[in-house]
Amino acid sequence: MLVDSLKKFSEQANGKLIFDYDLKKTNWFNIGGNAKVFFKPENLKDLVNFLKNFGNKEKIFILGAGSNVLIKDQGFDGVVVKLGKDFSNISILTNKTIIAGSASIDKKVAEFASENNIGGLEFLSCIPGSIGGGIRMNSGCFGEEFKDILLSVQAVDREGKVLTIPSSRIKFEYRTNDLPRDLIFLSASFKGNFKNKDIAKKDMEILKNKKEKTQPARVKTGGSTFKNPITQTKEKVWKLIKSSVQANTSFGDAAISEKHSNFFVNKNNATYEDMKKLIDFVRNSVREKTGINLDLEIEIVG
Repeated sequence: MLVDSLKKFSEQANGKLIFDYDLKKTNWFNIGGNAKVFFKPENLKDLVNFLKNFGNKEKIFILGAGSNVLIKDQGFDGVVVKLGKDFSNISILTNKTIIAGSASIDKKVAEFASENNIGGLEFLSCIPGSIGGGIRMNSGCFGEEFKDILLSVQAVDREGKVLTIPSSRIKFEYRTNDLPRDLIFLSASFKGNFKNKDIAKKDMEILKNKKEKTQPARVKTGGSTFKNPITQTKEKVWKLIKSSVQANTSFGDAAISEKHSNFFVNKNNATYEDMKKLIDFVRNSVREKTGINLDLEIEIVG
């Protein structure tokens, strides 16, 4: 019955609604089955209308840039929502404050800020994801995190109610926060400081070079697989993996990156099961050698 209702909704929706949608091409791992429904709302009105009709009736997953997710081979038995162009706008509120849509790519926001002589957001250029995903997991790079620059978040709940949440009301922790999981982020405002654009661009170039020296590029990867176990040790997770697992460990086409041991890569046609076996093997190996339990940073979907 819900499928019939969704088909009827698709006739009046302005956005794109597709049934049995292949999710492989939507994520950086290039892994995963099909979504029952894929919905790309054209604008906020489209999204709110969808949520008022189906927000509490269907399983919903919000897909950002697809850089930090691992999708199961059987796909997702619900609606995958990917926010479109109307949610990617970036603008200046004041000479030190930027508003960015949740579908904006982090790197684009950093570039926009530097071009307008706003500093403090340079680290975003090193995060391979979207603003919405960065808020959800308090993403960070080289010692800086979203919480350090966030002023407020605009979101919509599953009943279609739009909310504005100041950062002072959000409890941030390493790679997480206490915002309700069912909120869909629409946009966020960020604080910066005056910085000459040439200096800001030079600083971003330094960060880029630092990242390229230590992290794989132009490969099928989900970024950092595990979180640093900061409550158990000061040791970085990549060092724990490197000392516990052989560098050439692989399952099918799922392998550990030669450049960074916490980056797992799809060498060709890896499946979810291949990647899950590698994750479990690495986690167990680290636990057996060090007694440390590793938590995933990537999100498993399905």
